[in-house]
Amino acid sequence: MAFQSSIAAPTPRPCPPFTCKSLAAKAAPPSSVPVSVSVSVSPQLLTSRSWYSPRAVAGYPISLVVKSRRNVSFRCFASALTPELKSTLDKVVTSSKVVLFMKGTKDFPQCGFSHTVVQILNSLNVPFKYINILENEMVRQGLKEYSSWPTFPQLYIEGEFFGGCDITVESYKSGELQEILERAMCS
Repeated sequence: MAFQSSIAAPTPRPCPPFTCKSLAAKAAPPSSVPVSVSVSVSPQLLTSRSWYSPRAVAGYPISLVVKSRRNVSFRCFASALTPELKSTLDKVVTSSKVVLFMKGTKDFPQCGFSHTVVQILNSLNVPFKYINILENEMVRQGLKEYSSWPTFPQLYIEGEFFGGCDITVESYKSGELQEILERAMCS
């Protein structure tokens, strides 16, 4: 059963305004020598119209390097998990008993870890919905915050985050996954 994602990219929130001068003052040691500041911006951001464009807050880094007696680097990332995206993800993870956020599709996984989890679920004859996180960068970044898990695939059972590939493999080998899925399918 293929599940097509209907998750639309939410409206990004703007980064809080900052100045190089205020960040440099915070980073410089109390008895500092003169400070030179350089800001490096991703190529995607350079093509945008303003610093507050959707590209500027969609997970593209804005780096600030302060040079003094020691080097200090800053990266500004806006939160990709907007209230609208959180609400949508809540609905998606509860839409089926088993949901897998993965790279690629169930029939054509695009990473070995996703392939492993799909093989485990298929071997247990568990019906599951999948979301290809490669189709939407905002979903991909927002899901990392939503689950507090930085990697993919991410397996959800009965609306609760279960784990990634390593946890799924370990629980499959111990028999714990089979018990959890059996309870979920019977409820």
